[in-house]
Amino acid sequence: MIHDQPNYGLKGFSRLTSESGLFLRNSFGSLFSREFLKVLIPLLVLWELLPRLEAVPRTLVPTLTDVAAAFWDLVANKKFLVHIAYSVGKFLAGLSIAIICAIPIGILMGWNMAIRKHSLPLFQLLSPIPPPAWVPLTIILFGIGLPMQIFLIFLGAFYPILFNTYQAIKDTDPRYLSSARVFGASELTLIFRVYIWHALGAIIMSVKTGVAISLVMLVIAEMYGGRSGIGYLLVEAKDFFQIPAMVVCMLVLGVIGWFSIEILKFAEFKLAIWKVGA
Repeated sequence: MIHDQPNYGLKGFSRLTSESGLFLRNSFGSLFSREFLKVLIPLLVLWELLPRLEAVPRTLVPTLTDVAAAFWDLVANKKFLVHIAYSVGKFLAGLSIAIICAIPIGILMGWNMAIRKHSLPLFQLLSPIPPPAWVPLTIILFGIGLPMQIFLIFLGAFYPILFNTYQAIKDTDPRYLSSARVFGASELTLIFRVYIWHALGAIIMSVKTGVAISLVMLVIAEMYGGRSGIGYLLVEAKDFFQIPAMVVCMLVLGVIGWFSIEILKFAEFKLAIWKVGA
């Protein structure tokens, strides 16, 4: 048994390498596909040429090289990578708390009528309030700082995840439930073996929606509080009319959102195997 332990380590490393390679192929494959490059390359060429040819004002539309130079300046002089790390940390913290809270509540509301009647009206009253409207009250309650920022990010993701999870659980096909009950499945077994797996695709889709809204709230939170993060740099660039730096911040936020959604798509690909090819 002692001699077999290195083999387990090698197998685990091999599996990790294989899964990482599959994730990268799935994620970046579409970006570097022949079809997309036929669209991307002309757009990048136009982005560079139109401001240089003064077809659009260069003071308002920076060239691609201007944006690249601004990116290097941010990295070299503004600790841009540190700011990105701060923003990603806050984004993941707020989104994770939203997932941990919203999914169990949504499952319980979709599963049990009594829980639904007691809790759903409250969430229906609060959810129409736009998340940015919470900013003044959140600043009063938490002050300006990390707790306020994480709470706003959490708030942006919570309701879409909650309601999509609730609806997906509620809409579970009754035939699956009846079949499981015939074989003596308990309610706990139904939740973990039928409800959740039936709703998995919708739950992952709800988290994708939560990612988009969380990024919006990340920028708003960093604009109002603290002196770190991409949102803070975006406001600073706006105040000094540094449009290339603003574009860099916008592109980085887009990359963070895209990469997060690709991770969720890969998780769905690995977990919801019955949907492959659908």
